[in-house]
Amino acid sequence: MKKFLILFFFVLAILKGFGQEPDFQFSVNWERQEIHAAVSLHLASMGIGLPMGRTRGEERIAAEYPRLIRPRLLAVPVDSSATLGDLIDRGELPLSAPAEIALSAQRIPPTLSPDLESMSARYTISLNTLGAALLRHRRPAEIDRTLIPVPAASYTGIIIIANEELPLHGRNTRALPLPCLFPKIWDTEMNLIYERNTVEAEIGQSRGMIRYVSEGAIFRPTPSGLEGDLADLVGPNPLRIIAREVFGSRPTDPVIDRADALLIIATEGNRRLLREGRVVLVLHEKALVE
Repeated sequence: MKKFLILFFFVLAILKGFGQEPDFQFSVNWERQEIHAAVSLHLASMGIGLPMGRTRGEERIAAEYPRLIRPRLLAVPVDSSATLGDLIDRGELPLSAPAEIALSAQRIPPTLSPDLESMSARYTISLNTLGAALLRHRRPAEIDRTLIPVPAASYTGIIIIANEELPLHGRNTRALPLPCLFPKIWDTEMNLIYERNTVEAEIGQSRGMIRYVSEGAIFRPTPSGLEGDLADLVGPNPLRIIAREVFGSRPTDPVIDRADALLIIATEGNRRLLREGRVVLVLHEKALVE
């Protein structure tokens, strides 16, 4: 009878452990172009004892991570009207896509807390890796040109500032512009200036079609106001534009003045900036981390 009770409570502890939900943390840092996730187990509440249970804890984390991150990945905004889950529902991505994206993560192996009561593993997924699967065109789309020549300087990059609430196009309200994988850029006459097929696929797959930064990144103590890899991306003489509106069901698409748009499309050199993805979008810092 005593052996039976010991076995009963042992099995009960195991079942209780499997019923416990691991702690899961998830965030998207658009400025660093990374998704961060962490899975933590409270070992005692899951019936896992050390040192023999360490392997079991690592296996549990590895098994739980794809399940826990899947709904978060499905909610990542692709553009102003669709999430990753919407693309799967429409058949544009396979059902296996979230699992493949999850497994592409860089993983920090599970570690024990100082009090030995919990075990955690951390994962980092590049947003560029996620977006690369959606850039399938072979040649970049043609960019509209001006019929009448427009005087325009030669710029080395494009910076669009949209870090405050802006009028939401077509609605009597304002909204804070938000990030997504593939924002579009429109002018005030609602001509499409830039979208995912504009950028050369290889460039878009390696660094994305747009770079998100906060306001502080474009006001550095240098002649161009930029430094580091941002200065390398848009060069010493970027065209700085203040967005006039924001557009989309999810407000992700900046609307720029038609005169500014003409400066971009007026010359082959400036149009090349779009094809090379030398575009920076400045958003409010609280919009850059979800």
